[in-house]
Amino acid sequence: MVNRVCISINNRCNLNCKYCHFHEKKGSIKTDEMDVVAILDNIMEYIDNNGIDVFKIGFIGNGEPLLEYDSLKEYILHISDYLADGRIAAYSITNGLLVDESKLQFFKEHNVNLGFSIDGIPSIHDMYRCNTHAKVMEKIELYRKVNGKYPSMNCTVGKEILEKADETIGFFQQFNTRVTFSRMIGQYGITLYEFNEFLKKAIQKLNVRTGGYDCTMYGGLCGAGMNNFFYANGKIYLCGNCIDLPALGVSSMPIHELEKVSLVFDRTQCYKETLCE
Repeated sequence: MVNRVCISINNRCNLNCKYCHFHEKKGSIKTDEMDVVAILDNIMEYIDNNGIDVFKIGFIGNGEPLLEYDSLKEYILHISDYLADGRIAAYSITNGLLVDESKLQFFKEHNVNLGFSIDGIPSIHDMYRCNTHAKVMEKIELYRKVNGKYPSMNCTVGKEILEKADETIGFFQQFNTRVTFSRMIGQYGITLYEFNEFLKKAIQKLNVRTGGYDCTMYGGLCGAGMNNFFYANGKIYLCGNCIDLPALGVSSMPIHELEKVSLVFDRTQCYKETLCE
């Protein structure tokens, strides 16, 4: 049973982060039209037909989702009844630069989680993420003002963070929130072993996302072909890391067809990386 997908709502970003693995996939990132409302209708029908308690949708992008804020509002309003009764749990992830109070109030009103990307201490964050640490921290404080708590946070782990693991973990301790650590992949990437060793330390002191059939990038098992399918370029892919592999089908394909996908491999490993071995 499928109960989780990510929908890439744009291919644009207002930053040019050094390690972004989508840079290495530019040849596979198209501007093909994709009817997101039709995808959402497909999801709601699938929920109703299968009695799914909670279906998780990530409104993300091959760039910055808030660049398409008007469209994102439309999509959220389209599923608002399902958000209100908890049948859909929706989230988006932002670099924070376009956040303002009215946007935060809208996400709060409609029970949509907005996570912030911040790579720990200023020296590391600014090296990779275009000297934006101070600005992102301002927006994180604005989130706390509106919501009465800090947002969930996403941190990409590369070799510099491995070298300053204690400082990085200490930085996130001040917020008392859930942290998703993502393994840096691509030309600046670290090994899965190195990443998991870091997670072992972080889990001792932080509320860290990990486990389950999710993604090895986040410390879980690889869910490729089971869950977390990725909609982009008018098509459906195994995951966001696989958009340079053949698509499973067009974005209008009924979700129950995805149940037929069957992959056999060691799920402690990233499916895409097993193809490169």
